[in-house]
Amino acid sequence: MSQIEEVSIDQFKHLVSERALTGETMLLNMGPQHPSTHGVLRLLLELDGETIVNAVPDIGFLHTGIEKNMEAKTFLKAEVMTDRLDYMNTTGNNLAYCLAVEKLVDLDVPERAQSIRVILTELQRIASHLVWIGTFGLDLAAMSMFLYAFREREQILDILELCSGQRMMTTFIRPGGLWRDVPVEFEKAVRDFIKSFPKRIDEYEALLTKNPLFLDRLLGIGKLDAKTALSHGVTGPTLRASGVNWDLRKARPYMGYEQYDFNVPVATEGDTYARYLVRVQELRESLKIVEQALNKLPMGPVRSDNRKFVPPPRSEIGVSMEALIHHFKLWTEGFPAPKASIYSAVESPRGELGVYLEGDGGPKPHRVHMRTPSFDNLSVINKITQGHLVADLVAILASIDIVLGDIDR
Repeated sequence: MSQIEEVSIDQFKHLVSERALTGETMLLNMGPQHPSTHGVLRLLLELDGETIVNAVPDIGFLHTGIEKNMEAKTFLKAEVMTDRLDYMNTTGNNLAYCLAVEKLVDLDVPERAQSIRVILTELQRIASHLVWIGTFGLDLAAMSMFLYAFREREQILDILELCSGQRMMTTFIRPGGLWRDVPVEFEKAVRDFIKSFPKRIDEYEALLTKNPLFLDRLLGIGKLDAKTALSHGVTGPTLRASGVNWDLRKARPYMGYEQYDFNVPVATEGDTYARYLVRVQELRESLKIVEQALNKLPMGPVRSDNRKFVPPPRSEIGVSMEALIHHFKLWTEGFPAPKASIYSAVESPRGELGVYLEGDGGPKPHRVHMRTPSFDNLSVINKITQGHLVADLVAILASIDIVLGDIDR
């Protein structure tokens, strides 16, 4: 059975043009199981022949309820759920949440832990962009691109597994630092990746950047101007491809980003091709940050010594009764947070990822809310698809790089 089906006019009355009510245009469902919608997304399409009149996103099919589930857990236990939000940016989600907790309870983070956090989150950014460029190519029938991108992503997942034992849902970054220090093999694994990856980016560009078929499908398609982007709260590469130089790592530095020398790629065309170019350039910039962080990686602890909020190292639990009791109390009872509210944000691969935390004096957050970039970025899909052909829809949708776990939370 076709994945694109005709839908009832009653669902569309307040969303479509008057022409749809008289039958002059066609109403169709795209999704929520269509393989090219990058997640469980339903698009309500109004078509004039093959031309898009309206493309209204319908979300909510994942039903995760992550924010409310986090409110039922202690601050420490709630973190594991952040990995499941944007599953292409798991360490970045961990970082955003941990920064919020640290801001709420005024918890310090050792310098070594800060540098390792930067390395891991920038590697995660690269891995996320690799999934994007691979699936973007796949959506446009460039099958080999998917295989090449996932080849390099495997190297990054191997590094994450080396550190945490997990390839994706690592929960390696913890409030006050890290779960543990990185192993001795970490530096060599990262340097091997740094050495090989620039040539791989060159390969991607040789395949795509000047490919005439690729250019025909992308140039001038899905244009998003800066004013519309800002009015809809768009952030990340999608915003920067429309000419707005806004990156939280530069604008509001966190985790010592002000110490690193890197550029923020910006384009002015605002079309699907510009969004591709910005992300490819970001691969090179993230690689520069990783190398700088690795070169300056200081020795020292990777966890705060504030035992009110941070469990003792695992090595102490077997030899110290006090450490065992402390570990038990923190993981069973949690720690009290002040009656206050804070907002903390990081630059995820898709844009501004913000965490609002509210404490009530107890060990559980009174309120957890995520400001996720995919939610706002998806809101422009109707604006930038109008007037284009159905054949262009998949490329436009892919170019804004949404993750439905980032939206349905």
